[in-house]
Amino acid sequence: MDPIDFTLWALFARATLTVKLVMLLLLAASVYSWAIIIQKHLAFRSAKRAAKKFDRAFWSGEPLDGLYSDVADKPRNAPERIFVAGMTEWQRSYKTDGAMIPGASMRIDRNMDVAIAREAERLNAGLPFLATVGSTAPFIGLFGTVWGIMHSFEQIAVSQSTNLAVVAPGISEALLATGIGLLAAIPAVIFYNKLTSESARLVGGYEVFADEFATLLSRESA
Repeated sequence: MDPIDFTLWALFARATLTVKLVMLLLLAASVYSWAIIIQKHLAFRSAKRAAKKFDRAFWSGEPLDGLYSDVADKPRNAPERIFVAGMTEWQRSYKTDGAMIPGASMRIDRNMDVAIAREAERLNAGLPFLATVGSTAPFIGLFGTVWGIMHSFEQIAVSQSTNLAVVAPGISEALLATGIGLLAAIPAVIFYNKLTSESARLVGGYEVFADEFATLLSRESA
């Protein structure tokens, strides 16, 4: 009797169509999750560098009008976009006689809050998919396992034999679905928590900058 092939490809090839579709779905979700993880890692690293660079420029002592003229036409990163949002509203808040329009501080704050909300949305794009994969992949894999085991029991009934040579291949194929589900879910959960924490820190930094900037503008207009 020839030995049974238990390689991953052989297990996949012997699985039923339903279990194969489950495995392919989980593999696709895992690949897409890793694409998001890598893209977010690069984007967050770039955002941190941009925040440090802009912070140095902002506190360098250069007049705010000069910094604004440099970045107003095409802000390249989140801190610049937040700065431009606040500075633009500040310049619009002056009357022709040079007096400040009432409620200017509130409008400046609101403009920067809107800009921060947009940046937070950019930072968090894709993270809900990681959360979805982390929470559903094990259950999708379990569905494939249950379906595969059910098929194995049907084979036992047809062959009227409980020999391990009959049972083991079907159960192995079924358990592979759960394994792939966990393979997709575990990294998704780990990196979702990590990336969410990093995103919150970045957004917190933007909010601190907006508060400091608003304070400076209020002093300028006093």
